Amino acid sequence: MSEQARQLCELKAEIFAAAGHPIRMAIIEFLRDGEKCVCQIAAYIGAERSNVSRHLAVMLQAGLVKHEKQGLKMIYSLTTPCILGFLECVTSVLRQRAEETRAVLENL
Repeated sequence: MSEQARQLCELKAEIFAAAGHPIRMAIIEFLRDGEKCVCQIAAYIGAERSNVSRHLAVMLQAGLVKHEKQGLKMIYSLTTPCILGFLECVTSVLRQRAEETRAVLENL
């Protein structure tokens, strides 16, 4: 593997790491419908704003979300809505695994 290919894999892994926490995945799904303020995200997640803000900072650093200040509120939105397609792919993998497991159990 070339050095450039290795570096690209490392950068991709950073994106997976930034999205790979249950709270962050829930935030991505919640932002599907458009921009939301931290207070809305925290209420949806059921977590403290400070905790949600830490997760958003990780996602911001990775380039998954962007933010802008509107008055006293910080508003977040997805920078890469294509990540929703990836999450749909993950759901398909989970469905397939569940079907395969069910088929094995039915044959016991």
